Amino acid sequence: MKNLINQIVKFGLVGIISFLIDYGVFWFLHNVIGIYYLFANACSFSVSVIVNYILNLKYVFISSEEANKRKEFFIYIVLNIIGLGFNQLIMKLCVDFVKIAPLIAKIIATGVVMIYNFISRKILIEKH
Repeated sequence: MKNLINQIVKFGLVGIISFLIDYGVFWFLHNVIGIYYLFANACSFSVSVIVNYILNLKYVFISSEEANKRKEFFIYIVLNIIGLGFNQLIMKLCVDFVKIAPLIAKIIATGVVMIYNFISRKILIEKH
């Protein structure tokens, strides 16, 4: 149980770093450059996924044997494409239907997808 709590804390710290990158890139693309919020969201999400992958691999999740690295990476990409879909859907619902500002909707979407990411990675990739 202590290992799981430690892992959740590390996952949270990596998540904060990834979120700051995601949010910063989103803010810059949407508010400074003026890119449509869903396109800015997809770009910022993609950048943060790369950073998140590297940090999680190095600090959070137990890596498997080299033979399984490609399979794990493929699963990671699929899970994150699904996560991007959830993120985009939540953003769309929040901004266009509930009329929440994109910067606030980004926080909501990221929170929901973070939970999905941890659970799906724990179940499908780490398998311990």
